[in-house]
Amino acid sequence: MSLDQNLFTLNVTPNEKDPAVLDLVDPIGRIHYHKRREAGNLYRIDLYDPLSEALLASATSPSASSKHKTVELYNPSQVIELKSVGTLSFKWSFRWEDHDFEWKREACYMIRKPDPAVLVAVTKEPPGRLKTATVQILDYNLNRFDIEDRKGLEIAILTTLLTFHDMNDLYHTPQAEGTQPAPLSRQATQSPPPPPPKPIPKTGVDRIAEMHALRGEVNEITIVEEGSIPDYAQHAAGLLDDEAMLFITIRSASPAEVPKVLKVVEEVKRIRHKNGLSNATDLHQYVIYDNHASSSAPGPRIIKLDDPPARGNRDYRPPSSLTVHLSKIDMPELRPRAEPTSSRAKGGTPVPPPPSRARTPQPQPSPSQLNNPGLYVAPPPAGRKTSGAGAGGLWGLRW
Repeated sequence: MSLDQNLFTLNVTPNEKDPAVLDLVDPIGRIHYHKRREAGNLYRIDLYDPLSEALLASATSPSASSKHKTVELYNPSQVIELKSVGTLSFKWSFRWEDHDFEWKREACYMIRKPDPAVLVAVTKEPPGRLKTATVQILDYNLNRFDIEDRKGLEIAILTTLLTFHDMNDLYHTPQAEGTQPAPLSRQATQSPPPPPPKPIPKTGVDRIAEMHALRGEVNEITIVEEGSIPDYAQHAAGLLDDEAMLFITIRSASPAEVPKVLKVVEEVKRIRHKNGLSNATDLHQYVIYDNHASSSAPGPRIIKLDDPPARGNRDYRPPSSLTVHLSKIDMPELRPRAEPTSSRAKGGTPVPPPPSRARTPQPQPSPSQLNNPGLYVAPPPAGRKTSGAGAGGLWGLRW
């Protein structure tokens, strides 16, 4: 960020006599502050007055990379908390008197919600680093607000900024610890601590629950090759024990797991029976299976009209997928529906309609017979055989 040469500016430079000390110097070469990092296992820096060597402020934390640091000012004593509030970005906040301040990368702002933030300090840094080379305090913005201890705020801003300087050294130049006093050099040369042991992989029911949690499946259980039948059944029974769980779904991941699904379902029922839940809470079971795998071959769909060959029991093929719903409530939408009667048999052959009994047509008399009653005799009833002379036809003539 560009700086204004007319504002109060401090340059961060190493001390010529002590490499563990940094000086904050104005453009004409006058030293305003000394910064020293103390040796020890805990992180601590002190800010001194260069003339009187009086301790002005200190910052402490478990390490330079800690997300929470404590800054204490002296004469008078004042404690402020410096906290990292950025999730994915560089953002640190602290409070001075009744005002909230926030560091964002190269600048410090006074937060005034819902009003826009006010810039109070700006720094100049090398590209990609948080190692401050120059800092400016914007007095003309601070004068707009009621701040009783202006000097204390300046010391607090500089002290928090210098902690970022050390944190950058830890992240980007770990070997820079050797420039610190001897105890810090010995600490840096020690071997790094061993990495933490890997967590013990989960097994049994815990592993089954972990697999389904990673898939985001709450009341669905997908049976795969991994895992035993008792473990799947225990997991399913545990889901049904939850009062908020009204039903669960157990399905196969591939045709090879179809028999395993049936065994898991039977084991779930056995577990509930042993726990005395079979009579108290009835389970409704709904089965959905598919005997034909869907074809994804490109091109037009070919419909075969030929009758399939007759198959016996030896040609039976198990379902390619199986889904079983175990429900505590009745689910009518999953009930099997009766298939409509078809005019074709299972083999595809049209079923002929049942034969009907057709009546034998009766001969009708001629007009001459109707006009001469003596010559016309009514035909015998259908189905009755005639006997005697003239029985060879349906009509008999009287001579």
